Amino acid sequence: MARMRGLVCALRPVDPEFAAAMARRWADLPQTARTRGQTLGRHGVGCEGTHGVFPRCDLACTPCYHSRDANQVRVDGPHTLAQVQAQMALLRRVRGPRAHAQLIGGEVTLLDPDDHAEALAIMRAHGREPMSMSHGDVDYGYLEKLVLGPDGRRLRRVSFAAHFDSLMFGRRGIARPPDEASLNPYRARFAAMFARLRREYKVRSFLAHNMTVTPANLAQIGGVVRDCRAMGYGMFSFQPAAFVGDERRWREDYRDITGDQVWAQIEAGVGTRLDYHVFEHGDTRCNRVAYGFWAGDRWYPFLDGSDAADLAVRDAFFRYFGPVNFTGTPAGLLAARIAVITAAHPRIIRLAAGWAARTVRRVGRRRLLAHRVRPVSYVMHQFMDAADVGPAWELMRRGESSADPRIAATQERLAACHYAMAHPENGTLVPACVQHGVLDPRENRDLRVLLPLPQVRGRAPAGGEIAR
Repeated sequence: MARMRGLVCALRPVDPEFAAAMARRWADLPQTARTRGQTLGRHGVGCEGTHGVFPRCDLACTPCYHSRDANQVRVDGPHTLAQVQAQMALLRRVRGPRAHAQLIGGEVTLLDPDDHAEALAIMRAHGREPMSMSHGDVDYGYLEKLVLGPDGRRLRRVSFAAHFDSLMFGRRGIARPPDEASLNPYRARFAAMFARLRREYKVRSFLAHNMTVTPANLAQIGGVVRDCRAMGYGMFSFQPAAFVGDERRWREDYRDITGDQVWAQIEAGVGTRLDYHVFEHGDTRCNRVAYGFWAGDRWYPFLDGSDAADLAVRDAFFRYFGPVNFTGTPAGLLAARIAVITAAHPRIIRLAAGWAARTVRRVGRRRLLAHRVRPVSYVMHQFMDAADVGPAWELMRRGESSADPRIAATQERLAACHYAMAHPENGTLVPACVQHGVLDPRENRDLRVLLPLPQVRGRAPAGGEIAR
């Protein structure tokens, strides 16, 4: 009897706790974000990230969103694991049973591989699908140690986001990149290591590529998209710089570029228009995304925003599958739940068949047969200046709205933030821009005292090179 109840519970399409968490998220959204394409509160609660778990990095970036004390904090495995445990527990309690979460701080591969693997295990134990955030200057031996424990393979799947751009200094082999194209061999090398993990150990992976954008490299975005589309990355994320973090590393006027300019460069690289309203993640002033796939040398959206029939498919997805928990659900169990829902709503079959027929017509049967379909999404994250976030957040804490249009817009964006970070010490969640723009400076000063770097006698390396 108990086994039967367990089976019935497992096949239940909608987890009430997950549905309740999404309902709370939708209720918290400002009216400006309650659009037909909004995913928050309709198919998830948003992404999450760690903070204060390993602030130090061994590359130098201009700009850097970390405060000036971050690199004076020692990487400490027990501290990392304790903080990840506490932060994930709060996220699980407040935001429900499932979400995507980033293991982020400074450079994740400065962690001992065993501590890194344990942190990922903690995140999964709290229902989070983790992604490790790295600068990509890592050796294959580290990845082997990460996925292989004393008793053999301990990780069947890993997700990494690698940050490559010409504004980063100290990378081995190319300490000061002259342009974005010069980094392409390093981008390819990073992706190739995960293909090797798949061949040698059957470890699956998902790779994202991150790139900071300033006036200095704006015009090179299209080249990165074109040159790297087939390297193995499933997502390309471009992040226009903002005045946040270590002010000593602010070298340009970041307000000289707009989100529209960045998105136009991405479109130029892809070779087609990218409709970021089909699916929205929070406020489109902060996040834009286009989901689709490459078939040969052409990219196609999964859903065409100019086709009413495709938008009807999107609306049906939210209606029937929105509250279904996809993240972290075993493929067989997810297929069973989809089958249960489809049996109850046969209209789904007609909609799916129509979508498939339209997609084949758009791409062409010959192209689909000749080329492997490679899903790749394109994303832009537009951060906000700390000078705007500080007063906006203070007013929000007091329940007040600003009369200043710029600060009021910042408040709207913070209320719709897709990316949350947890503070177990007071039981609160904050948007990532608040963490980096308001809270990080004090937090890293305190961590510098708690986890000081070892005192090393001797002369500093000549020429300002980054020590590894």
